[in-house]
Amino acid sequence: MMSSVPLPTPMPEVVLDRSPVLAFVGLGGNVGDSAVTLRGAVHRLMTVPRSRVVSVSRFYRTPAWGQENQADFVNAVVAIETALPARVLLNELLNIERDFGRERAADGSGRWGPRVLDLDILLYGERVIDEPGLHVPHPYLHERAFALVPLLDLVSDIDIPGRGSARRALVQVGGAGIESLVER
Repeated sequence: MMSSVPLPTPMPEVVLDRSPVLAFVGLGGNVGDSAVTLRGAVHRLMTVPRSRVVSVSRFYRTPAWGQENQADFVNAVVAIETALPARVLLNELLNIERDFGRERAADGSGRWGPRVLDLDILLYGERVIDEPGLHVPHPYLHERAFALVPLLDLVSDIDIPGRGSARRALVQVGGAGIESLVER
């Protein structure tokens, strides 16, 4: 005779939020032909799984920020609709950077130095994320005209969660030295 052993209680089905989120990715570089690199990066963003590029800002020549004794940057912002969790999207961006030759120092040194390509999640919907290695909205977005100007190209009345109006932030930091590039 078999003893009656209780069956394990089934775990409730976990429903993951898979609805698309509109994220904004900042692109920048100042090594080599940065406009060509950024165009290539935009094309690579079009291949990110479960995502689609919605719009791309104009490209801007911007003065170096943080470490100012280096070449000007070319910056842009891409709006991407994605069903990927923010951490997975970040990993996709880091893979694209590596494919373009970007090497990030493990200790964070050189974070404001010259680079062939820099991809950052600026906004991920209206979410605020504060995890090791993943901070959204980007912690310096409200201080960086080189990201605010192209972001406002895409959405003129966007808010930065926890900070307020991106337009107001741009007024506070100013946009001196930022020039729209004429595409060839």
